Amino acid sequence: MIITRSPLRITLGGGGTDLPSYSRRFGGFVITAAIDKYVFVTVTRPFTKGIYLKYSQLEKVDTVSEVQHPIVREALRLVDGERPQIEITTLADIPAGTGLGSSGSFTTALLKALHAHRRRLLHPTELAELACEIEINRLHEPIGRQDQYAAAIGGLTCFTFNQDDSVTVEPLHLRYELLHQLEDNLLLFFTGFARSAASILQEQDTRTSASDDGMLAHLHYVKELGLRSRQALEAGRLEEFGALMHEHWEHKKKRSAQMSNGQVDEWYELARTSGALGGKLVGAGGGGFLLFYTERQRQLREAMQSAGLQELRFRFDFEGTTVLFS
Repeated sequence: MIITRSPLRITLGGGGTDLPSYSRRFGGFVITAAIDKYVFVTVTRPFTKGIYLKYSQLEKVDTVSEVQHPIVREALRLVDGERPQIEITTLADIPAGTGLGSSGSFTTALLKALHAHRRRLLHPTELAELACEIEINRLHEPIGRQDQYAAAIGGLTCFTFNQDDSVTVEPLHLRYELLHQLEDNLLLFFTGFARSAASILQEQDTRTSASDDGMLAHLHYVKELGLRSRQALEAGRLEEFGALMHEHWEHKKKRSAQMSNGQVDEWYELARTSGALGGKLVGAGGGGFLLFYTERQRQLREAMQSAGLQELRFRFDFEGTTVLFS
């Protein structure tokens, strides 16, 4: 039996500039932080022939072509051929549709498990590229590449998505005490509803591909904010980083009417009056988790709790996608 785990992530700057429709023309830049909430995948060989899948549904089929789960189907085609004898089970700390990059985490965990089952080693960047191959090139999802890279590599990382599709990977250089201060001052709260990011990302992808002036100007600005966020963080100016988060969120809401709603705006304003210097909905928007930067953690926690929001406490993950048992 093989057991793998892959971390979820929060985006600290530049989100959305990793989509190929933008990065292949202008280059993208994203800062991500992997967190200690995970997707787990187990792979084993059953006693009887067939493909056995256990996720939110159960599948028992004879060939890969019959598999309903699109990512599992394409991963098996990539690694195991048409008629493997295999059982795959998946679990997750956090449900999908919450903005924490669960799809990319699942794909990297699955590919890592399938290759480990075949006794094959994968470099983290190779793993990330295989995950992108499945989600972007084979399934044609309107997504970028930050989630797969963040999950595969882990840590607090700066990704430059170059025009030739190469990716430059650099750690975010923070002093040890500053890293822990940032970790303590970032708070996550669940809004109570999940959503698919597909429609928001599809709108961005379509408008970017059509050279929509408003969308391109937005993404240029977001990339610049991401670069400024890196400078602020690496210089130890955490209050400035919090202010940049607020600037990013105010700008992000202008990108799409689906980005926020009246309830989210109300919670955000409550947070701002309760000690948050900045914040945003993690992921493409529309639901999931609200992320805030604050230096008054207790006051913000009490305010969000009084509003009925549940906090998800986390620490950073520095291992990336890994094999826990083999």
